[in-house]
Amino acid sequence: MRARQITAEGANAAPPAAIKQLSVDIETFSSMDLTKSGTYRYCEAPDFEILLFGYSVDGAAVQVVDFTAGEQLPPEVLAALTDDTVVKWAFNAQFERICLSKWLGLPTGQYLSPQSWRCSMVWSAYMGLPLSLEGVGAVLGLEKQKLREGKDLIRYFCQPCQPTAANGGRTRNRPTDAPDKWTAFKAYNRRDVETEMAIQEKLAKFPVPESVWTEYHLDQEINDRGVALDRELVHRAMDADQRSRAELTRLMRELTELENPNSVAQMKQWLADNGLETDTLGKKAVAELLKTAPKPLGEVLSLRQQLAKSSVKKYQAMENVVCADGRARGMFQFYGANRTGRWAGRLIQVQNLPQNHMPDLKQARSLVKNGDLAALEMLYDSVPEVLSQLIRTAFVPKPGCKLIVADFSAIEARVIAWLAGEEWKMDVFAGDGKIYEATAARMFHVPIESVTKGSPLRQKAKQAELACGYGGAVGALKAMGALEMGLTEDELQPLVKAWRNANPNIVRLWWDVDCAAMTAVRERTSPETHGIRFTYQSGMLFITLPSGRKLAYVKPRIGENRFGSECVTYEGVGGTKKWERIESYGPKFVENIVQAISRDILCYAMQALRDYSIVMHCHDEIIIQADPRVTVEAICQQMSHTPPWAKGLLLKAEGFECDYYKKE
Repeated sequence: MRARQITAEGANAAPPAAIKQLSVDIETFSSMDLTKSGTYRYCEAPDFEILLFGYSVDGAAVQVVDFTAGEQLPPEVLAALTDDTVVKWAFNAQFERICLSKWLGLPTGQYLSPQSWRCSMVWSAYMGLPLSLEGVGAVLGLEKQKLREGKDLIRYFCQPCQPTAANGGRTRNRPTDAPDKWTAFKAYNRRDVETEMAIQEKLAKFPVPESVWTEYHLDQEINDRGVALDRELVHRAMDADQRSRAELTRLMRELTELENPNSVAQMKQWLADNGLETDTLGKKAVAELLKTAPKPLGEVLSLRQQLAKSSVKKYQAMENVVCADGRARGMFQFYGANRTGRWAGRLIQVQNLPQNHMPDLKQARSLVKNGDLAALEMLYDSVPEVLSQLIRTAFVPKPGCKLIVADFSAIEARVIAWLAGEEWKMDVFAGDGKIYEATAARMFHVPIESVTKGSPLRQKAKQAELACGYGGAVGALKAMGALEMGLTEDELQPLVKAWRNANPNIVRLWWDVDCAAMTAVRERTSPETHGIRFTYQSGMLFITLPSGRKLAYVKPRIGENRFGSECVTYEGVGGTKKWERIESYGPKFVENIVQAISRDILCYAMQALRDYSIVMHCHDEIIIQADPRVTVEAICQQMSHTPPWAKGLLLKAEGFECDYYKKE
C-alpha cells in the first residue's frame, strides 16, 4: 500500500475526540543495513517499505495492519499520525517517527514533528533499565514479554537474502514464501506493542518529568536537522587511505617477506624470529616496542602502527549514513548513558573523534581534496595520521553559514567544587581560572607565582586533578598516563595524599554521599546532603539532583565490596555489557552526580540556544550552524548563564568560529 494513496484518503480525516494516545510498532524492509546506515538513511532506500503496522488506541486491544496484503490504516489512525494533539508512543520512537515520515511522502529533511511523540525506551533509560525491549521486559518481569524468535523473523522478512538454488534465486523473502513464519511475524509485531504498553503500565507511578520530554524533543530536532558533510573530502580521503594502505602493505611485505603482514600471528612470529618477543600488538604495546626496537624492526612496527589506524574508518561511516541532501543525521542517542542521562554517540561516533593538532590543517585538507597523495607523502610522515586529523573537518556548515564551536571550561571541576563547597577552587574559577597552577600551589605548599605552564609541579597537579576527583588513587593516575608522563611509581601515592589534603571538602563530599546512599537503602528514609536527596521507593534508589531530575538505581541493597566493607549494590549494565549486580560507593556516586549535573547544565544551555541551528554537541561542547552575523561572544555569553537551580555556580564558555569543524 502506497503512502500517497493513504495520504490522499486520510489526510483530511480528523481523529475522533476520543483518541488521545496511540501506541505504535512497525516492521519494515530496506536493502540498507540499519546498523550501519542509521534510520534516516535506511528509509531513503528505493525499496524501503513498511510491512506491518501494529497499534493500540488509548490502551485498547492491539490491531495489526498487514500492508503486504493490501490492508489499510483506519482513517482516524492515519490522521492521528500528523495530529500533534494525539500522543504517540513507541519503543525507540525515533525509528517509527522517521520511517512513517518517509512512508507519508515527506521529502528528505522534513519529518513528523517530535513534539507529540514519547519514547518508552527513554522512560526505561530514565529508570536505569536496559535499552532493549527484551531486556526491559525481563528485568520488570512483564507477563507479556518480547517474543525471542523475533530476531530470526526480522532477518527473514526485513533484510535481503542471498540468492540460492533452494530459494529460486530470490533476493528477498515475502509472506508467500513462508506463510507460517509470516503469521508468527504478525504475532511478534502485536506482542511488541503489548510489551511497550506493559512497560508504560509498570512504570506509571514513576513518570518522566515534562522537562525531560522537552529535552528529548530538542534532541530529536537536532538529530532531524543533521549536519552537512563535505562529501568531496570524504571521498578523496577514502581514496587516499586505500592507496596509502596499499603502499604501506607493499613496503611491509617487502621488508618482512610475509604473505600477509597484516596478520597478527604472522607478524608476532616474524618479530620473534628477529629477536623481539611480544604477547600483543596492541596500540600501547607497539608504541612501547618502538622506543627500543632496532631500525629494521622499528620501521616495520611503524608501518604497522600506521596501518592499524582505525579512525579513518569514520570516513566510511560518514558515507554510510549521509542522506540524499548531504547531511548526516541520527548521531546522538538521548539518555544513551542511563546512569547519568548523558547522550551516547551513534554511527559516526562524534564523541570519540581524533583531535587535530596540525598547524597546517588547511593545507593538508586542500591536498586531500585535490587528491594529491604524492604531496601528502612528501610533506607528512604518515598519511593515515593526516587523514585521521582531518576527520573533524568533514563536518561543515551549509552554504552562506559558518560553524560556531563553544564549550564549557572545566565544567566538572567547577561543578564538584560548587557541590562540595571547596571555596578556594571557587575563588580560582571566579578569578583567572588557572586551576592547575592553584592546585599545585596548595598541594606542594609553594607560591603560585613559581608554578609556570611548563613546571613539573603543574604537570603533577594536572595529573592529580584529572585522576583523583572521584576517589581515584594510584591506579587512576596510572590509567591517566602518569608513568608515561615521567612520574615514578614512588611519587604516585604521595601525590594522591597531597591532592586529598588540598581538597578536604571534596573528600568529605564523597563520604557524605556514601553515608546518605547507605542510609536511604538501609533505613528506607530520604536523607539529604549537599543539596542532593536520596530516596528509596518501590525497590529503587533515587538521587534527586539540584535540577529536580532524578537518577535511578534498580533493586539497591547493602552488600559487600571486594575489600570486605559494606557498600550499596544495584542492578545495571556492567563492564561485561550484561545486566548484573554492580557495587558502588561514595566517590562513584559523586561521579554520577557531577556528570549528571554537567549534563543538565548543557541541556539548559541548549534550550537557551534553541532558536539557533544546533547541528552537533559533544560532551560539554555545542556546535552551531550560524548566520554570519551571529557572534561567538553572544553564544558564549548565553552558555555562561547559570541555571536558576545552581545558584553560586560559576560557569564560563569559550568558543571560536570556523569554516569546518575542528579543535582549536
